[in-house]
Amino acid sequence: MEMDQNSGVIALKGIGEKSQRLFEKLGIYTVGDLLRYYPRGYDVYEEAVPVSEVEEDHVCTVTGAIFGRIQISGSNRMQVTTLYLKDLTGTLKVIWFRMPFLRNTLGKGGVITLRGRIRNRKGTLVMEHPEIFYPSAQYELKKNTLQPLYPLTSGITNNAVTKAVHQAMEVAPPRQDTLPETLRERYHLVGYEDAVRGIHFPTDKKSFYVARERLVFEEFLDFILGLRQLKESNEVAENHFVFLEKPQMDVFQKKLPYELTGAQKKVWQQIRQDMNGTRTMSRLIQGDVGSGKTIIAVLALMHAGLNGYQGALMAPTEVLAKQHYESIGRMFAQYGVPLKTVLLTGSMTAKEKRLVYEEIESGVASVVIGTHALIQEKVIYHNLALVVTDEQHRFGVKQREKLSQKGEMPHVIVMSATPIPRTLAIILYGDLDISVIDELPANRLPIKNCVVDTGYRRTAYDFMKRQVAEGRQCYVICPMVEESENMEAENVIDYTDRLREELGSGICVDYLHGKMKQSQKDDIMERFGAGEIKILVSTTVIEVGIDVPNATVMLIENAERFGLAQLHQLRGRVGRGKHQSYCIFMSASKSKETRERLEILNHSNDGFFIAGEDLKLRGPGDLFGIRQSGLMDFRLGDVYQDAKILQQANEAADYMLKVMPDKIAGRLMKENNLRVL
Repeated sequence: MEMDQNSGVIALKGIGEKSQRLFEKLGIYTVGDLLRYYPRGYDVYEEAVPVSEVEEDHVCTVTGAIFGRIQISGSNRMQVTTLYLKDLTGTLKVIWFRMPFLRNTLGKGGVITLRGRIRNRKGTLVMEHPEIFYPSAQYELKKNTLQPLYPLTSGITNNAVTKAVHQAMEVAPPRQDTLPETLRERYHLVGYEDAVRGIHFPTDKKSFYVARERLVFEEFLDFILGLRQLKESNEVAENHFVFLEKPQMDVFQKKLPYELTGAQKKVWQQIRQDMNGTRTMSRLIQGDVGSGKTIIAVLALMHAGLNGYQGALMAPTEVLAKQHYESIGRMFAQYGVPLKTVLLTGSMTAKEKRLVYEEIESGVASVVIGTHALIQEKVIYHNLALVVTDEQHRFGVKQREKLSQKGEMPHVIVMSATPIPRTLAIILYGDLDISVIDELPANRLPIKNCVVDTGYRRTAYDFMKRQVAEGRQCYVICPMVEESENMEAENVIDYTDRLREELGSGICVDYLHGKMKQSQKDDIMERFGAGEIKILVSTTVIEVGIDVPNATVMLIENAERFGLAQLHQLRGRVGRGKHQSYCIFMSASKSKETRERLEILNHSNDGFFIAGEDLKLRGPGDLFGIRQSGLMDFRLGDVYQDAKILQQANEAADYMLKVMPDKIAGRLMKENNLRVL
C-alpha cells in the first residue's frame, strides 16, 4: 500500500490513536515528519574487549563464562539480579534491575556476551542492565553495525520508532530530490533518497557519513539562502527614528564605578552610528562570557528612552529576565535616569500583565524587559525603536520578525556569548553586522582550571565542601546519558542523592534538568541565586541560566563528551564575582587525544581562541563521541564539526543567487525553513 509524505502516521500499521498521540508529542504528525525525524546517535556494536580493559561510563562488550551462582537480592519492587562474568583477564560484576527470570534463562552457564554501560559503584566497576547475547554467536550478527537511537518520550520505545521508520520507507518513498544536480556533482553529494536511508539505517560508518553530509549541506544551504533574503529586506528598511545626542548619556557613563574597556567604547560608538544612520540597524554583539555586553545593551536602551522611544530587552528565561529587570532598575534609580522600566513574563497573573500592557501602550514604560511574552498579540507598543535579544540562538527568526512588526521596523541588537570564529560568524549571522568585544574588564580574576580523571572525584568533593564552608556555591554538570532522554532526570536525581550522601545533610544540594516544568526550573534557579541551595547538580540546561556571582566552582563530569566551545560556555557560569573561581574538568577517558583537547581549556580562558581550536580538532570521526556544540538549533548540522560543509553551502548559495535565482524561491517556500538563528 503506497501513501504519500502528507499521510498521517496513524496510516502506518501498528500505530493506533494512543501511539499517534505519543508520536505527536515528538512533533511527528505525518509520514514525512517521521522520515525527517533523524536519529540523535547510533549504537555501534564493536569488538568485545577483555574484562580488564572496560572503562567507567563507557558502553562495552565483553565475552566470558558465568562464574559461580546467579544471585537475586533487594525488595519485590526492586529486585536486583547479579552475576559475575570471568575471562582470562579478570572478573566483572554485572547487575540487572527487575529481571529475576534471568536466573533460569542463564543458569545453565556457558560462554555469554554482554553489552552495557560500565558504572563505578563504591569503587567497583559494574556493568549495569546489559543486552544479552546467549549463545555468544548471536553477537556476530550485530557486530560492526550501527543501530539508530532516536530521541524518545515517555511511553514510546526506540524499537517502535525504528519499526515505524522502516515501514514509512517502504510505503512512502522520500520526496523528490530538490537539490540541483549541478550542486550535487560539484560537492560530491548523494541523492536525497539514499541520504534518508543512510541516515536512518546506515550499513556502515561510511554510508552514514555521506548521508549526513548531504542532509547537513541542504540544511545549511536553506538557512543561508533564508538569511540572504532577510538581509536584503533589512538593507532596504529605512530608519524612521531620529536620535539626538543626550548629555545624560555621558553623565551616566561618568558615574559608573568602572570605565568602559576600549572594546566596549568601540562597540558603543558603532551602535550610536547605526541608530543615527539611514537604515535600520541589525547588529550582533559577540563577546566572551563576562566581557560586559549587558552595559552596552543598557546604554542603547537608555539612548532610545531618552529620545522619547521605547526599547525592549528579550531574555531566554524568566529568571534571567527578572535579573535584568532588577539590575537595570537599580542602576537607573542609583544614577538618576528618569526612565520607567517594566517586566513582562508568562508566569505573571492576568491582572499584572494588564497593567504592564497599559503602561507599554501608553508610552509610560520606556524600557520593557521580558521573555517571549514580549511578542504576544496583546502587547501593543507606543513607539518601539529598539529590540535587544539576549543569547540570540535561543530565538527563532520568526519571533524576531514578529517583534519587529510591533513597531516601525525597530533597530535590532543581538547579544551572544557563544564564541564563534569570525569566518563562521560572517556566514551564520549573514543578516547582521558583527561587533566583537574582545577584552575583559580589568577587575575580572581569571578562572583557575584543572583537568583530572575520575580518581580525583573525592578530592573535588572535599574542595567543594571547603568552598561552601567559606560561603561560596558550586555547580556540578552531571554526566550525560545517551540511552534515552527519559533517563536524564533519573541520572541527575541519582547523582544528587549520591552527592548528598557524600557531603552530609549540612549542605543543601538540589538538581535541575530539562524535563522539569519551567516554573520548577525558575524556582530552583531563584533559590540558588538567593544562596539557599549551595550545590546545584544540573544538565546543560544551566548553559543559559542566571548570573550568580557567589558561585565559584564548576565541576563538569564526563567532560570528554562535550565540544570545547560548550565546555567554555558552561565554565562561564562561574568567575562572575570578586572571589577566585575554579573549573574542574573530569574525564573518564584514557585517550591521549581527549587529554590534549581538554588541556586547551586548562591553559586558556579565551573563548575565541578555544572556538578556533575546537574547529581544528573536530573531525567527522568525533561524531560518535562528542555532544554537539549546542549553537543554533539545526536538526543535524553542527557549526564546529561541519564548518567545511557550512563554507561549501555558503559558496553554493552565492552560485544559486548568481546562476539560478529561479530555483531559490521554491526552496525558501519549503516547510521548516528558517527554523533557526
